[in-house]
Order: sequence, then structure tokens, then C-alpha cells
Amino acid sequence: MNPVVHFEMPYEDRERVAKFYSQAFGWKFQMMGEEMGNYAVAQTDETDAQGMLKKSNRINGGFYKKPEDPAGHCPSVVIAVPDIKEAMRRVEEAGGTVVGSMGKPGEPDMIPGIGMWISCRDTEGTRFSMLQPTNPM
Repeated sequence: MNPVVHFEMPYEDRERVAKFYSQAFGWKFQMMGEEMGNYAVAQTDETDAQGMLKKSNRINGGFYKKPEDPAGHCPSVVIAVPDIKEAMRRVEEAGGTVVGSMGKPGEPDMIPGIGMWISCRDTEGTRFSMLQPTNPM
């Protein structure tokens, strides 16, 4: 099976969303720069020195600037896969759509230190992402 390993939600104001989730749930944030799309990484539980969760059955997440496309206005999940090209093929065979990445439509992006990432849509039009981790789980 391919587990859900991360969640993503859009923001209009990065500082405001980080303040809300910090105050409401105690989450910690790492604010990424423009080279990473001003992404805000959310730590939802205790992590080690590398930012990995100490307990199993937990996921961290992130927040991205809300795009113009309404499909990107809803929360989504990131599914870990061992081979992103094979997973892309299987998504399309099952009737889904491979949307693409930040840089190239239809092609995955390398997130430094994390792995290969790509956005997709299922047969219902719901957005999700896939990640081939740099360090296999």
C-alpha cells in the first residue's frame, strides 16, 4: 500500500494561518523562501533533529499560497509511492489525471532533501499529490 504521508492546505496570508494553527493546536512552522514557493511547513507533533515525526501514525503538513485555480482551494493529501513514474502511469490508467508540478505540466518536481513530487486529480476531480521520497520509508 501507499500511505498518506503529508497534508496540504492553501493560505491567503501565511503569517495569519501559521498564527492560527500555532495558537489553536500548538503546531510549529518552518517558513520556506521564494525558491520553495513561500511554503509553510507545519510540524503537528514532536519531531527529531531532521524534522521527522518521532511517533508513527502521525503526519505533518504544509500550507501553500492559494492559487487562482479553484481546484487548489481545498485541503489535499500527499501519498508516498516507491516509483513516481509508475504511479503516474497507474493514476492515468485508473482514469485520473496527472496535472503536473510547480515547474512543468505533467512532470514531477524535485523537492531538495524530500523527493520527487507531482499533483494529480482523481476521477472525481479531487486534487491530491504523490511523492517519491528521497529516503524510502
